[in-house]
Amino acid sequence: MEVRRFRPPPGWPRPPQGWVPPPGWAPDPSWPPAPAGWQFWGPVAQAHMTAPVPRIQVPVVPPPATNGFGSRRKALEAENARLRQALANAGALEDSVRAEGIRMMEAQLQNVLAQVSQARAELAAVRDELINAKDVAVLQSAGVYAYAHPLDDAVGYKDRIAKVKEDTKAFVRTGNAVTATTNWQVNGSSSEGKKMVDDFSKLLLRAYNTEADNCVRTVRPQSRQNSVERLTKISETIARLGQSMEIRVDERYHRLRCAEIVLTADHRAKVEAEKEEARLLREEMREQAAAARDYERARAKWDKERAHVESSLGALIRRGDGEGVAALALRSRLEEIEAGRAEVDELAGDARAGHVYVISNVGAFGEGVVKIGMTRRLDPHDRIRELGDASVPFRFDVHAVVQNRDAVGLVRELHARFADRRVNQVDQRREFFRATPAEVLAAFRDIPDAGLVEFTERPDAAEWRSSTM
Repeated sequence: MEVRRFRPPPGWPRPPQGWVPPPGWAPDPSWPPAPAGWQFWGPVAQAHMTAPVPRIQVPVVPPPATNGFGSRRKALEAENARLRQALANAGALEDSVRAEGIRMMEAQLQNVLAQVSQARAELAAVRDELINAKDVAVLQSAGVYAYAHPLDDAVGYKDRIAKVKEDTKAFVRTGNAVTATTNWQVNGSSSEGKKMVDDFSKLLLRAYNTEADNCVRTVRPQSRQNSVERLTKISETIARLGQSMEIRVDERYHRLRCAEIVLTADHRAKVEAEKEEARLLREEMREQAAAARDYERARAKWDKERAHVESSLGALIRRGDGEGVAALALRSRLEEIEAGRAEVDELAGDARAGHVYVISNVGAFGEGVVKIGMTRRLDPHDRIRELGDASVPFRFDVHAVVQNRDAVGLVRELHARFADRRVNQVDQRREFFRATPAEVLAAFRDIPDAGLVEFTERPDAAEWRSSTM
């Protein structure tokens, strides 16, 4: 009778000797598929196993002569022993197959667990980088930039960059920008070997400097760290490419090029900060000039009205009606004009007097953000209208406008109460705060002599609400 046995396809684990697939068995899905037309069973001569399929031989014992009760009992005991032995042999084979299957599954499980552990470590590293990048982006969006080399002005950064560039050139001139082996030979010639090493060193240094110059040219304050890391990877790549000749970028030279990148980023950030500071200063000067024009117009208005009243009063006096009712009314009006003119002069001469305003722009900044500012304009709404120009999509809503003799002190007190809620924690002239109008109203009520008369808690935001319907 031909003996056949199980033939595993290529790539499948080798089964234990004599293994036979149990009923319902299916291969592991991770194993490669069997080739088309593969014969899973074949004769021993065709099989890829070295031992024949074991078969349990149950010895045939002729039934003993039953010539009595004792003989019958011995025969049954012998038969029972034979069957037990056969069952034990079958169980041993099944245990062997099961143990091999368990071993294979445990090996696969350990492999999967190792892959999962590695994936988790990589995921954690990526998350850390993402969190750091988000933190930097959030801080920079709020105007917070951490200077690596804090200097007073952009000129200081420019001078420092020039010094770093001079040091960089000195490294190149002295040949210390890269290091390499001195024992290289070509066809037994040390001079030819040195020439090859020098040429290859120059080529790799040129590649490094090209990337460094590109990093310096394209770096921005928010991409400073990424540019340094990119140049570091280039340095590591050059060390790997020049490993046979021990060529690598000198660490001191690499630090100089990285410092140039960082200083350039800081310089650009300082330039932007100085531009913004100059813009705010120009805006403040325009505001002061506008307030001065307001006072001049108010003086001119009072002077014109006073001249008109004095002319009318003089005419009455010349007609002999200087003590009549009309003359008395004109004299009363003259007193009002003098008081109004004096108030304008007083406000113009008092730099602390003005109006404190609380405004919001839901469409531009969202709910829960208010601007608490001050203006010395005679009409504070002129200033509020200027703030709602083309730089924001919707006009500001006014919650309160308070005239105060010490408007500077009042706005400073309000800013102090909401200091931890400033949107921009660096530039104190950015007067936006994460606070609700109701919270600002409570602060007004808590400040003595604030002079609050009227307050609107809910912003109208008519343009924004109409645009979002």
